[in-house]
Amino acid sequence: MNEIREGRVGEPKIVVVDYHKGNLSSVVRGLARAGAAAFASDDPEQIRNADGLVIPGVGAFYDAIAFMREGGEGAAVLDAVAAGTPLLGICLGLQLFFERGNEGVPVDEGVPADGGAPEQAGGPWVDGLGIMRGSCTRLESSRLKVPHVGWDQVHMTSAGAADPLLAGFAEGANMYFTHSYAVADDADAADVLARTHYTRSFPCIVRHGNVWGCQFHPEKSSALGQRILKNFVNIVEEAGR
Repeated sequence: MNEIREGRVGEPKIVVVDYHKGNLSSVVRGLARAGAAAFASDDPEQIRNADGLVIPGVGAFYDAIAFMREGGEGAAVLDAVAAGTPLLGICLGLQLFFERGNEGVPVDEGVPADGGAPEQAGGPWVDGLGIMRGSCTRLESSRLKVPHVGWDQVHMTSAGAADPLLAGFAEGANMYFTHSYAVADDADAADVLARTHYTRSFPCIVRHGNVWGCQFHPEKSSALGQRILKNFVNIVEEAGR
């Protein structure tokens, strides 16, 4: 079911992509507080026609991408991105931007790991949206607890410090994480705006053109997380001018 909010004149229409894996209301509310006419939808045409898009972080890589492909949401997202629509991914939403992941993939449905995959990742793999180069793999540690849950530091690259999504964001700020998988070290360095160090150093904020992603949950990260949502709404407004 779509959760539609009527916005005031001039508010950008931001669709939170609903792939039927959880409650998206906290993301919708955060975007509304940031000045957007925000609502959740699984309708490919609403996705294509939005001023901005958010893919939230709920569920497992395989289940999410399978639903998005079957329902036409994945193609609609790619069409919107190609047309210049700003897109923000949160947690799993960020991971889906990459070429492949191995979370929750049935053995008989994935493809074997090939020579281009990180050695530690194994398989089988399922293709992601392919907006950014790289893989998403499980965090592994004999010392630290996985999943990675709680507040952790975000360390910006020079590109991140200059990016509009991170305007007013402090180097080393703590944001709220909850995940067992993360982008591996085969991501393009040019796409990485920030990193977090937990079991390994992984990209926690990425950007490729008009596509941004946060591994942490801005909607659960207090005032600084709300600032990121507001910055994204500003980006959407600028793109529409």
